[in-house]
Amino acid sequence: MKIAVFPIAPLALCLALAAGCAKKQPILWRSVKSPEVTAQLKSFVAEKEAQATAATNEAPSGLASFFAAAERGDWLAVSNALADFRKDAGQNEHSGKSSERLRGTQWQAIIEIWGAFDAFGEGDAKYSAAFGNGIIESIPPGSIYFGGTDPGRFVVTAMQKSHVNGDPFYGLTQNALADSTYLDYVRGMYGGKIYIPTAEESQKCYDDYLADVQRRSQLHQLRPGEEVKMVDGKPQVSSHFGITQIDGLLAKVVFDKNPDREFYIEESFPFDWMYPYLEPHGLIFKIDRQPLPELSDEMVQRDHDYWTNYLAPMIGGWLNDDAPVSDVASFAEKVYLRHDYNGFTGDRRFVQNDYAYKTFSKERSSIAGLFAWRAQHPANATEKERMNNAADFAFRQAWALCPYSPEAVFRYVNLLINQNRIADALVVAETAAKFPSATGGNQQIQNLVDQLKKFQKKKPF
Repeated sequence: MKIAVFPIAPLALCLALAAGCAKKQPILWRSVKSPEVTAQLKSFVAEKEAQATAATNEAPSGLASFFAAAERGDWLAVSNALADFRKDAGQNEHSGKSSERLRGTQWQAIIEIWGAFDAFGEGDAKYSAAFGNGIIESIPPGSIYFGGTDPGRFVVTAMQKSHVNGDPFYGLTQNALADSTYLDYVRGMYGGKIYIPTAEESQKCYDDYLADVQRRSQLHQLRPGEEVKMVDGKPQVSSHFGITQIDGLLAKVVFDKNPDREFYIEESFPFDWMYPYLEPHGLIFKIDRQPLPELSDEMVQRDHDYWTNYLAPMIGGWLNDDAPVSDVASFAEKVYLRHDYNGFTGDRRFVQNDYAYKTFSKERSSIAGLFAWRAQHPANATEKERMNNAADFAFRQAWALCPYSPEAVFRYVNLLINQNRIADALVVAETAAKFPSATGGNQQIQNLVDQLKKFQKKKPF
């Protein structure tokens, strides 16, 4: 029987943390119990306000009141203001929006403040601070860091000593590199300190990807989520997936043109070129300067021990190498679905805040994805087995952190299918389908369940 590999829809990889996570804290400073964290967030707001005020383009209506609300820690006002700003601002230069007042520095300052407030207002302040500080403390000064998800970008931007000055490292987001206005923004901050792609390089990356996707379209080799439309007789990249591929090409330019810098990434979307260079680095990845022939036993064990110790206070120390998929499913239903904490030794505060557990699930799933990629590109059978085992354990942890995460579910199911473990894959999918909060509704997960059942009827495993 030919085993199908389920594609992960590009949008399913994003952490949709902006809506419905928890009741907003009206005044953020009241919910942040740490004086040091509050002081850092206030300093961050002041830095971003000064940066936006110094911009030369005309200030949009409401900008002053937005910063006044941010200074007060008024999360509701900040969130409502962003909704108004979004009516006139596009996320990139091809969005069709025409307001030049919400581009570049001012717009980036607005969304960076909103993103930080979101993490501490919608999310749990304790775990957002731990996430940001954990990443910051792991990165050597002078490095270049790509933040991918909202927490990976905005929390780290807010918690580092000075984003504007690149202190202690230079922070970029992988998700906006294809937007020339974003490149202008970071060039204004870091120009002369690190190399930022030029407008010509940006256009070349766009053209190169367009030529490649047109070639593969003729060969019927487009990947899930890829789409090119003809506009006025000219081809244009029209899918979110396509934009991420251009982001990846530009990230490679940054990497190649800054040879003396160390690089780290908190992954949003996987970039194919990066996989041979990546090694697990705590919550995130280090991008090594040369491709790694393999991930050593020491690297894998260090990652295993780090995450086992890190997650024990959050969900308890029960998830070990021998814990079967059925145990993870039972834990997920008991704790997350029925809210039964009898015998639970983790932190209720953590498992009751979906911003927090989605954040950490995403990080663990990304690292599991690296192991899974290595298992598909092994040097030998021993290496394949070792990487499959590492991926399986990491995916079980990611799935235990968020049982309905599309990324954790679909990636883990792919791994299990490749190992002919259809019964386990069905347990993962059926458990996820029980959660009403599964991203994109439950139809995507239910379709997965139905397909796995068809496989199981054809040939039991």
